[in-house]
Amino acid sequence: MKNTLLIASILATTLIIAPSVQADNLSLRICEYVQANDKNRLRAFLKQNKLKIRNVYDGLACNKDNLLIFAAKANSLEVGEFIISKLPAKKVKVEIDNLAKHSLHLSEKAKAR
Repeated sequence: MKNTLLIASILATTLIIAPSVQADNLSLRICEYVQANDKNRLRAFLKQNKLKIRNVYDGLACNKDNLLIFAAKANSLEVGEFIISKLPAKKVKVEIDNLAKHSLHLSEKAKAR
């Protein structure tokens, strides 16, 4: 009886912890691709995991910055342009001033959006 309860509690703990670990792994990969300025890998990774930038943008932070500011700080212009093109104009408009501090190129793209 004790063995059954022990095994059941271990399985329950494993099932509860697994999704957050997978989400952390996904966000880590996205942050790595943004930092490396690898738009093609980022697009392929998002497609493979059936994710969209606009859906994960609000819940994702890389080095305590949102994805767009992180791209600007990492000087990832190609990925930054990609993110700007995929986000709603309202979200991009809010970040224009912060973008200008780190990347004039991305702030100009955001203003044009």
